[in-house]
Amino acid sequence: MTDAELVVRTRSGDPDAFGTLVSRYYHACWRFAYHMLGERADAEDVVQDAFLRAYLAIGRYDERDQFRGWLFRILTNQCHNTLTARSRRSRRFVQDESALESAPAPSSGFASGVDDAALVRALGQLDPLQREAILLKYAEGLEYGEMSAMTGAGESALKMRVKRGSERLRVLLGRSIDA
Repeated sequence: MTDAELVVRTRSGDPDAFGTLVSRYYHACWRFAYHMLGERADAEDVVQDAFLRAYLAIGRYDERDQFRGWLFRILTNQCHNTLTARSRRSRRFVQDESALESAPAPSSGFASGVDDAALVRALGQLDPLQREAILLKYAEGLEYGEMSAMTGAGESALKMRVKRGSERLRVLLGRSIDA
């Protein structure tokens, strides 16, 4: 079946048709994203997001274009967005690991009774966005509205990052953290 036929079937509500398109182009998309981003996890996220965006926008697909080219335009945009976000995040975090390890742990009641070195190691194992949200919320004592204005992320996303980051810290530290 051609890509055009699969698109028509997808538009008609056949989920298997889009699954076939995903199977057909997944490897090429992942390889491209991996080379663009240099990290497997980022490549996986970008490819999944690109396929989701393609599925949601399939009604706007112009049959005169090749599906592969249309999909790769979406994928390329997602790669650029990820690189831009990565660049912004890297400007907000200390890149010198030795400086990060020697930095004093937050002392505003955050994780009281936890060894500073253990806290630094545990924070270093969090996803950067979770680490950022945890530190802004608990170490800096910011409200979600302030955090949103500072990071550009929505309040609900920040609440989820804090929740997931806190859960992960509990596991890593083997105890509850004080908030």
